Amino acid sequence: MRRRTSVVAALAFTASLVTVPAASAASAAPDAAPRCDTEPVQKALKALKGVGASGMSVTVKSPRCGVLKSGVGLADLKTGRKAVGNEHSRIASNTKTWVATVVLQLVGEGKLKLDDTVDRHLPGLIRTEHYDGRKITIRQLLQHTSGLPDYLEAPFWENETAHRWHHVGPLRTVKQALTLPPPEEKPFSYSNTNYNLAGLIVTKVTGRSIGTEIEQRIVKPLGLRHTYWPGDRTTLPKPDLRSYVKRSGKLLDWTEWNVSGSDASGALVSTGADVTAFWSALMSGKLLAPAQLAQMKRTVPDPTVRGARYGLGVERAEHTPGLVTWGHSGFMETGHKLRNAVTDDGRRAVTLLVGSEEFKEAKVDSVLRTLIRDLR
Repeated sequence: MRRRTSVVAALAFTASLVTVPAASAASAAPDAAPRCDTEPVQKALKALKGVGASGMSVTVKSPRCGVLKSGVGLADLKTGRKAVGNEHSRIASNTKTWVATVVLQLVGEGKLKLDDTVDRHLPGLIRTEHYDGRKITIRQLLQHTSGLPDYLEAPFWENETAHRWHHVGPLRTVKQALTLPPPEEKPFSYSNTNYNLAGLIVTKVTGRSIGTEIEQRIVKPLGLRHTYWPGDRTTLPKPDLRSYVKRSGKLLDWTEWNVSGSDASGALVSTGADVTAFWSALMSGKLLAPAQLAQMKRTVPDPTVRGARYGLGVERAEHTPGLVTWGHSGFMETGHKLRNAVTDDGRRAVTLLVGSEEFKEAKVDSVLRTLIRDLR
């Protein structure tokens, strides 16, 4: 949810894999079942050993092997607990995709329109010298083309830990953003304000918080048992992926945090398996009607990442001709980070939850690209 910066890092390596067989392979006769080849996953895990992270929870899905869970390094440096792939983590800006899914479901139900203005649902909220809610649409919020600045640039957030234990509501973050000058980047400018504002619109339309809507519309229908909206809770469920940052030469555990200010821009807590299940369901059409999924996949260039494009809460990447993947990276003030990729049909997916603020980003991205390409 934090400003977009580089991601991940690893100390130790867990080579064991916990496998949940694919339904097609499990139901077929033994002599007809396709062979599960874990070699690409094993190669990826070995490569991730050297990226410099304290710990990483790794989840992989493929047609032949089903869901594989493993880990790299330590989930907890203090106790020496290894990462094994079932850890809870903050998923940061990956939350935006879940929020966009809820908004598009409401569009499909006729309760919202993507071209509705902010002012239609929150009259008078956005009305300053630089910003006018009568000219900003819901589509622009979800696609970061609204022209609104990121509230995290406000002086309130300059001291990293000053509000670590405080409740900060989404309306307050929007008002903080309105005091800032317009972003220099146009028309695309990544801003957490957009999604906190989208969450407020969902609440206005449904009468329920965005967290409740995610739970009722996504978490429960998909049977995701390890995904929740934290509110003011500062701890993670066990087993947790501890998160670490380096300040003044010291490695600090920043796992506990009140992330209420992140709200719809990045508050969700989940596991690699649940994130993978969500993305697979989304891309395979289980959460959105074809018309709404097509809208989500309509992209604009994202100048912050070479060759990347951004849809409605989704990042599009083309690794090789014909191989398109979707995902949404995340970075939390706690130090938690996330990288994921899922193929257009939802059959292949990789989710990396990371407990370190710093890592060899280029290497991690290279490993992810190779793995998603080689999965069968």
